[in-house]
Amino acid sequence: MPATSPAPLTVGFDLDMTLLDTRPGIRATYQALSAETGTYVDADLVVTRLGPPLLDEIRNWFPAEEAERAANRYRELYRDHAFAPTVPLPGALAAVEAVRAHGGRIAVITGKYEPNARLHLEHAGIAADAVIGDLWAETKGEALRANGASIYVGDHLGDIVGARSADAVAVAVATGPYGADELREAGADVVLADLTGFPEWLDRHLASV
Repeated sequence: MPATSPAPLTVGFDLDMTLLDTRPGIRATYQALSAETGTYVDADLVVTRLGPPLLDEIRNWFPAEEAERAANRYRELYRDHAFAPTVPLPGALAAVEAVRAHGGRIAVITGKYEPNARLHLEHAGIAADAVIGDLWAETKGEALRANGASIYVGDHLGDIVGARSADAVAVAVATGPYGADELREAGADVVLADLTGFPEWLDRHLASV
């Protein structure tokens, strides 16, 4: 029988605080939502705990019966306030290029509203082969499996859960709300200070498998 060709490399990346520093835009959007609705939102607190679904955060500030409407309005306001101040995190562009250099695919799997995630990537000049939004923890794992991703890179404990549930290598970067020790304790296979160390790690990893 002919040898079976190995599956192409696919690496999944989270978006917020993994590839992009979205805190200034998220802060500005919550401030705009607060001003428009008259509902107090501590935007500085919000940006310290990015990761879980938008509705989870919205429910901290809006009554249950108003949460869905407030979330939809946030997504609309986001387009006016969030893209301009957002920049790639250190090493993000080089990390994506490192995957490309190995003939790999990029799958951005994020909790962010998918149309806004796509616009963020376009604004940042990051080309992805797949973008899947509105996912969290185990549901990220489902998308990783569906895309054949063997590695998932994220900054949150929920990203580690997603990687684990997909039997993918969990690469954590300490650019979000958790430090390196917390990420290790949560089960990350690899912990990097930021994405600047990812290309070298990827070279070593692929050479060993």
